[in-house]
Amino acid sequence: MTKGTAEVANLFAAEPDLAANYGTEVYPGYPGLVVAEGRARAMNWGFPLVLKGKQGQPLKPKPVTNAREDKLDTAFWRDSFMRRRCLIPVSQWAEPRGAAGRMVRSWYGLPDEEVFAVAGLWRQSAEWGAVYTMVMTASCMQMDDVHDRMPVILRRQDWAQWTAAGPEQAFALCETWPDLLTLEHTNGRWVDGVPMDAQPGLL
Repeated sequence: MTKGTAEVANLFAAEPDLAANYGTEVYPGYPGLVVAEGRARAMNWGFPLVLKGKQGQPLKPKPVTNAREDKLDTAFWRDSFMRRRCLIPVSQWAEPRGAAGRMVRSWYGLPDEEVFAVAGLWRQSAEWGAVYTMVMTASCMQMDDVHDRMPVILRRQDWAQWTAAGPEQAFALCETWPDLLTLEHTNGRWVDGVPMDAQPGLL
């Protein structure tokens, strides 16, 4: 995210939370900017998934950063999809490329769009407060060599349908992006600046 909270809030006709704190690169488990309920505010990226150890003891929660569109009716996502859909402003998103242990980052975006919206869900959590996740669908041909999933990108005229319409109308927007993407292959390591236990999850 290359823009400040006030700029994004103006673009999305939202009220800015000027105390929002987030990085220009957002990593799993860390704060990112979200537009929800008419406000541009920071939330932690990833719904907490609490696993149990061999003796049944609760382990440290893992952030589940992506929700498959074909799983939105499952118990983990259903309530948020029905009641708490949000817009995630992004400038670009990154995907890993290459062999395991030597992966580098490829960046994707939209031509002539400094900020665009990705479909998201959000909720309050006991572990990390307000959290959000990104909705994913089948990838387009331009990026299917690096990942079989991509974010659900929303056109400006569809923002209100995603956040305010009924579940069926919102689900109809969960489609593969049909238009051209920008692409930048880099040599930046995929794990740069990211704790090894904070890599993206997907349900």
